[in-house]
Amino acid sequence: MDQRKNILVERVEQLVEIGTALSAESDTSALLERILSGAKDLTGADAGTVYRVGDDHRLHFETVRNDTLGLHLGGITGKPVTFPPLPLYREDGSPNEKNVAAYVALSGNAVRIADAYHAEGFDFSGTRKVDESTGYRSKSFLTAPMKNHEDTVIGVLQLINAVDTETSEVAPFTEADERLVVSLASQAATALTKKELIDAQRHLFESFTKVIAKGIDRKNPATGGHCERVPKLTMMIADAACATREGPLADFTLSEDEYYELGVAAWLHDCGKVTTPEAVINKSTKLEAQTDRIEEIATRAAVIKGQAEAAMYRQIAEGRRTGGDAPWEEFEAFCRQLDDDLGFLREANKGGEFMRDEDLERIDRIASAYTWTDADGTVRPLLTEDETHHLKIRRGTLSEEEFQIMRDHVSVTLEMLEELPYPKYLRNVPEIAANHHERMDGKGYPRGLTGDQMSVQERMVAVADIFEALTAADRPYKTGKPLSEALKIMGFMTKEGHLDPILFNLFIREKVYLNYADGFLKPEQIDHVDETSLPGYEG
Repeated sequence: MDQRKNILVERVEQLVEIGTALSAESDTSALLERILSGAKDLTGADAGTVYRVGDDHRLHFETVRNDTLGLHLGGITGKPVTFPPLPLYREDGSPNEKNVAAYVALSGNAVRIADAYHAEGFDFSGTRKVDESTGYRSKSFLTAPMKNHEDTVIGVLQLINAVDTETSEVAPFTEADERLVVSLASQAATALTKKELIDAQRHLFESFTKVIAKGIDRKNPATGGHCERVPKLTMMIADAACATREGPLADFTLSEDEYYELGVAAWLHDCGKVTTPEAVINKSTKLEAQTDRIEEIATRAAVIKGQAEAAMYRQIAEGRRTGGDAPWEEFEAFCRQLDDDLGFLREANKGGEFMRDEDLERIDRIASAYTWTDADGTVRPLLTEDETHHLKIRRGTLSEEEFQIMRDHVSVTLEMLEELPYPKYLRNVPEIAANHHERMDGKGYPRGLTGDQMSVQERMVAVADIFEALTAADRPYKTGKPLSEALKIMGFMTKEGHLDPILFNLFIREKVYLNYADGFLKPEQIDHVDETSLPGYEG
């Protein structure tokens, strides 16, 4: 009696240990494997199968083991189970109750069978055929439903051939075996459902982050697919950092959760742009507001020409000018100069190249050189003060005031993301996402962090953000730079303390830039790169 009691206590303790292990398991394949191996250990079964109930109303084989035959499929093996799924219903719609696994899935009741070849009510003809082909003898069966917390059957656990430890002969499964396996199956279903809910939560959150990113890209056609490309490039850098076995990153690793966290943060790195005014975020030329004001200036230039021509004719009619064609020559020279100045303004408005001091001085001269008279008789300059101010932007299309508005998106990103209640494995998302405009030398924004105040992941997003911006070919105000030019610029940025030199060297040495280029750049951008001549690259 005491011996039986001790055995029962041991088995209950074993059940508790298995249940604890199931609760801690985060990998679905490993979880299914633990379910089957735990049930086999509890009952001494020689073989077993775990089925999952599919949306197609069929039982799908997830993992199969048979110790005598040396068979192990599915689960953590990486070997697919090739057996066809078991239908829960026949073609006429009636329940498939002749199959014991299907019956258990439909009824929710466990079934114990001492000898399958002599079982009543179930069809084991398929089992007999398999036995004939393998030489195996399937005898005792224990089939239990896997019910989740809502009492819904999500799978079936089936064990075959309990082996008597004393005689090594196949024996029937006992009532105690059934109680233990039913309890284990219930725990397994709960653990599996929890894993599915966690995976669904992750998938929902990940999908939501991508929706936000794609919404920002849609809002801002001027930056095209920036919010989608940056995370892809970030993860390429992360993969290279984890794979390298040389340099300062030789021992660098990211756990599964850290890798996932980085991906989420990269997708959300520009989420603050949802609050950036479209007039700023979509500004493709220096004078763009509701419309591009360069056309208003062109219209004023046409008015100036017309008024100059009228003035010339009045001078001729009043006889105030003599000397043949002199008035015409003067007028034509004036028009040529005005056309040349207007052409210069059109180029300056694009914001593609750095404005030299002499270019700024020319804009001031143009602003004061031409006037026109409006319908009320008021004399006005060709360029307003605001237009002159914007045309004199040295680089890009944004004024200092507009650039500050644009920069604010990083602070907004941090504010927005800090409002979310993250699980522990995503707690660093706000910092990783919001620090991509910080610099190694502390001259970045919004907080002026230095390199040692940022994680490697944060610096990865910064590198990806810069390289994508330099090579993006969908900006209306500039063309995407070729690889050689983009990497040269990044090299100088690295030497100036902008980018992480360790990651820049990894970026070049592991050919991350080339892998990205093959997938996202135009063929004409993929030119030869002399890596040895790149500034900041140490090999």
